[in-house]
Amino acid sequence: MKIVFLDAKTIGDDINLGKFDALGQVIKYPNSTAAQAKERTTDADVVIVNKVNINENTIGNAANLKLVCVTATGTNNLDKDYLDKKGIEWRNVAGYSTETVAQHTFALLFYLLEKLRYYDDYVKTEKYVNDTIFTHFDEAFHELSGMTYGIIGLGSIGRKVADIAKAFGMKVIYASASGSAPQEGYDQVDMDTLLATSDIISIHAPLNEHTDGLINAAALKKMKHTAILLNLGRGPIVVEKDLADALIKGQIAAAGLDVLTVEPMTEDNPLLPIKDSKKLIITPHIAWASVEARTRLMDLIYHQVKDFYNL
Repeated sequence: MKIVFLDAKTIGDDINLGKFDALGQVIKYPNSTAAQAKERTTDADVVIVNKVNINENTIGNAANLKLVCVTATGTNNLDKDYLDKKGIEWRNVAGYSTETVAQHTFALLFYLLEKLRYYDDYVKTEKYVNDTIFTHFDEAFHELSGMTYGIIGLGSIGRKVADIAKAFGMKVIYASASGSAPQEGYDQVDMDTLLATSDIISIHAPLNEHTDGLINAAALKKMKHTAILLNLGRGPIVVEKDLADALIKGQIAAAGLDVLTVEPMTEDNPLLPIKDSKKLIITPHIAWASVEARTRLMDLIYHQVKDFYNL
């Protein structure tokens, strides 16, 4: 068996992939263009991929290919019709990053809510040295307890975030963009109610026809001017130009993003000029990427390959 990793760099050099060597010949490429992928998969039996598109252009010469494993939950990069036509099976992974994405959600929230960049800079620039009093709280912040936390996308990550928010004493509500049935133990509301009443809104939904461009100018205008928006779902769920305008105009207080419409970020991204860290923090799609989560991820992929071949 020949196993080909097309973009192993997305997994990280610190994760040991040695166990795959016991399954067959393993070739690891850090990244692959479409043309490179077509060449590199010619005699592959298994392809392991994160973001490289898998379609006729990239695997059209793969005569031996039987299995494609995606090291992610989303499968937008797979041409499933083509795979089905060629009799090639595919697998993705779920649940491996629930804990770490929920953790990162609150990391973004606390950075914005408690103005941590401002206070860190205040100390680092030595303004606190020999200050007139023992404390300094010029940038006001508030308790989470008693606030309303709105969640868009109540899957496993959304439920984990909801449970953490409840532990802080928050009222938790959620909305389903697709209109799915209510989930027991969680308070479902319509989208307009969520936008209008939430102090914090976090997105944990997949990208589909119901969520693409969901948070646009009209949606942002419905939110409280004190609201904080967090996107840990998919970048295109938020219309970035509309968000930039809302932040500049003060329509909402702040936003924390771990995902963007185009990744890596492009120089024409409308959010790039916003340098005020009290209004905006963007992390480079790292919410999923704790060492523990990436280790779990590759354990799942390893067992998918092993089970497929009954090894």
